[in-house]
Amino acid sequence: MLSLQDAKNRFSAVVEAALSGHPQQVSRRGKPAVVVLATQEYERLVEAAKAHRGSFHDHLLSFPEEDVPRVSATPRDVDF
Repeated sequence: MLSLQDAKNRFSAVVEAALSGHPQQVSRRGKPAVVVLATQEYERLVEAAKAHRGSFHDHLLSFPEEDVPRVSATPRDVDF
């Protein structure tokens, strides 16, 4: 893993490594921050994620009702 400063100093080498199929991890203040990867790999990952993702509507409908306790409350009368 490269530090941010090292990645800045060797940016061309970081990009070349990513393009050759070796994603480059960069840390900031000692913690993992970002990964530099080739556009083709990024697009492949996005397409794979889209293929496995259902619609939000289907997700909501698949939520099991019995797992969530429902509170029975009576609405109050409000005068406007």
